Amino acid sequence: MKFLCVDCDAQMSSVDASSPGDGTLAMVFHCPSCDRRIAMLTNPMETQMVNSLCVDVGERTGEPQQPFRSIQKHLETGPEPGADDVATPVWSAAAEQRLARIPGFVRGMVRRLYAGWAAARGIEEITTDHMDEAKAELGLEEM
Repeated sequence: MKFLCVDCDAQMSSVDASSPGDGTLAMVFHCPSCDRRIAMLTNPMETQMVNSLCVDVGERTGEPQQPFRSIQKHLETGPEPGADDVATPVWSAAAEQRLARIPGFVRGMVRRLYAGWAAARGIEEITTDHMDEAKAELGLEEM
């Protein structure tokens, strides 16, 4: 994805990318021709989608662009040591039923979001109460 300046049709470059820690991603872009700046803020779901694709956000200096570089590296070298050491929580029947109501095209991503949230807290079984708590913390009120 590229951002173009509407006024001068120049490709904007990223100036800053930060993750405030609430699941969002903030980026600032700059037009080298007219000095216009814009900002982009993603919600937690958009941020998770970008992270799940292993896309590097921001510009790299001194190295050619390589789309999905992290995925390519993973295919070449395998997972990082310890990547499989995190226990995957199981789901209660009620939590599975609630998860089944989420549209199929995002269900896998939502499952990973909740599982990651639960694993980080040492939760072994995800219940609907855990889903409610995660939903509030992650800003997923529509899930």
